[in-house]
Amino acid sequence: MNMKTEVKVVDGVYWVGAVDWNVRYFHGYTYTTPRGTTYNAYLIQDEKVALVDTVYAAFTGEMMDRIRALVDPEKIDYIIANHVETDHSGALAAMLKAAKNAKLVCNQRCKDGLEKNYFGNWDYSIVKTGDTIKLGKKTLTFLEAPMLHWPDSMFTYIPEDELLLPNDAFGQHLASTERFVEDYDEAIVMQEAAKYYANILMPMSPLITKKIEEVGKMNLKIRMIAPSHGLIWREPQKIVNAYLRWASGEADKAVLVAYDTMWTATEKMALSIVEGIRSEGVPAKLVRIPVSDRSDAIADCLLMKGILVGSSTINRGMLPSLSPFLEDLKGLRPRKKVGAAFGSFGWSGGGAESVDKILREAGVEISAEPLTVKYMPNAEELKKCFEFGRAMAQKVKA
Repeated sequence: MNMKTEVKVVDGVYWVGAVDWNVRYFHGYTYTTPRGTTYNAYLIQDEKVALVDTVYAAFTGEMMDRIRALVDPEKIDYIIANHVETDHSGALAAMLKAAKNAKLVCNQRCKDGLEKNYFGNWDYSIVKTGDTIKLGKKTLTFLEAPMLHWPDSMFTYIPEDELLLPNDAFGQHLASTERFVEDYDEAIVMQEAAKYYANILMPMSPLITKKIEEVGKMNLKIRMIAPSHGLIWREPQKIVNAYLRWASGEADKAVLVAYDTMWTATEKMALSIVEGIRSEGVPAKLVRIPVSDRSDAIADCLLMKGILVGSSTINRGMLPSLSPFLEDLKGLRPRKKVGAAFGSFGWSGGGAESVDKILREAGVEISAEPLTVKYMPNAEELKKCFEFGRAMAQKVKA
């Protein structure tokens, strides 16, 4: 007996995805997902039937049950692949086997990626921006979105419903029994959306701005956005405005102080720096990287204008525990950030200087030369740390 309940997005469009309550990491171990995630797929019933995206392979059965509650899979005419990544295409082979007469619709880059991942001899229909498929009363319109966030990424749009199905854009990693943002805690949804943007889409910020402008020029009216992870936006302007803000580099006048320490000297510096920041009325957040969530710290880098990073010295360089965070920062290249390095050393320096080098490579505007202290900071040196924090706060406020 099929116990899956129907979830209607709009008339004739149904959510047939899966909820992954237990996943705790994404993209290897680079991104934590403490609230789980969803793999969203959408079934469109008209004179012809279309399925937009599938789910991660382990959840094929859950998706199939939802589809069978609505229609015999053999009646599906089109399966749309907006993106090749396996969390959205993992069930594709099983779905094509069940939907024997379905055409697989995707762009050329997606076809190339699917062939290399699955080696299937499938019946492809290649589309590009502006192409359409008429299902009956509803139309599928396609908009290629390369590098949002893979080269093959594509949006599917239903003009009659003003419904955008943009795959990974505008998503969140969030498991829930609810399907719509308005039925959940919106503050949590926005928090997860920011973390998602920071860790996945931040390096593509200039492209995101251009794509949103392109959609605007096409006069596409969007009443709802149904992404492939997380909850559906019935008030899409909220997340569109947030994306425009994040893509522009606009951030809160606040400072992230991220660090690691060997024998507490760098930690003492960090605490004094935070006090200096707060003395100027600027919010600060102190994060010791190896015992904190790195992907949350990356989200802080998106949302805060200032970034200070501190390290003790080992082997004439920074502590290795900071490397994953700083390498992420270098790859993600947050926009319009100001920052600086600090740290302690013993008989030779190099830790703070190593941090400074990577911050520069990440495109951070360096506000000061590295602040360093030999061994434990004394009262005078702690005062310098306080002033270092004050100067950063003033730079952020300016």
